[in-house]
Amino acid sequence: MRHSKIGSVMTGGVVCVEFGAPFKEVARLLAHHRISGLPVVDGDERVLGVVSGTDLMRDQARSAGSPEPPRPRFLPKGRGAGDDDVRVRAHSAGQLMSKPAVTVYAEDTVAVGARMMAQHGVERLPVVDEEDRLVGIVTRRDLLQLFLRPDAHLHREVVEEILGGALCLPPTAVALDVHDGVVTLTGEVERRIEATVAQRMIQQVDGVIDVVSELTWRIDDSVGEAVEEDLKDVADAWIHKL
Repeated sequence: MRHSKIGSVMTGGVVCVEFGAPFKEVARLLAHHRISGLPVVDGDERVLGVVSGTDLMRDQARSAGSPEPPRPRFLPKGRGAGDDDVRVRAHSAGQLMSKPAVTVYAEDTVAVGARMMAQHGVERLPVVDEEDRLVGIVTRRDLLQLFLRPDAHLHREVVEEILGGALCLPPTAVALDVHDGVVTLTGEVERRIEATVAQRMIQQVDGVIDVVSELTWRIDDSVGEAVEEDLKDVADAWIHKL
C-alpha cells in the first residue's frame, strides 16, 4: 500500500567506469550498451560522478574548434569562468564527469526518486548503499512504469490492502471506482478520521494519479476547531503506525 522502494525498480549490475577511464572507453561503453550516461566510481565502487554522451560531445566540439555554445549571463555561485574550459578539454571519465553525482538509496521510495530527478533535471540516478557504493541505477522510464498499472490492479490493491485490510471496513461501506488511475470513493464510514486516512493511504499507492473522496461519516471526530490540515497530520501519524 506504500510507495515501492527504489530497490524494487532499479537495475542491478550497472555499467560504470573508473575515474581514469579514457575518452574512447567511455564512448565505447555508451554506444555498446545504448545508454546515455555512466556512473564514475573509485576503486571501492563509491560513486564520484556521472559522465554522459553530452560531456563527450562537448569535449569533441572544443577540440575540433567548433564555436562554443553561448555562456549563460550569470554563472552559478562558486563556479569560475574557466571551469567549463577544464571539463571540455579533459579526456578521462573523472575529468569529464558531472559532480557530485545525484544519488538515491535502495530504501528510498520511488516518490523520492521522482522528486530528485525533477529537481536536478536528470534522467537517471545511481543507487548507492550506506557507504555510497554503487548497487544499481534507476531511470525515469523505470519510475514511469509504475503509472502504467492497470486500473483493475489498483482497484484490487485498494480494496484488499487498504479498505478491507488496514482499515477493516465492511465490504459494503465504501464503493470504489478507478478510471485512468483516478480513484473515486463514495459511501459512508463511521468516523471522519477513517475517511481521511483512507484517502491519504490510497494516495500512496503506486500508480494512483489522484483520489476523489465523496465519503460521508456518521461521527465527526475532529477536535474543537481542528482544520482539515490538522486532521491530515493525525491521519499520517495513524498511517505510520499501521
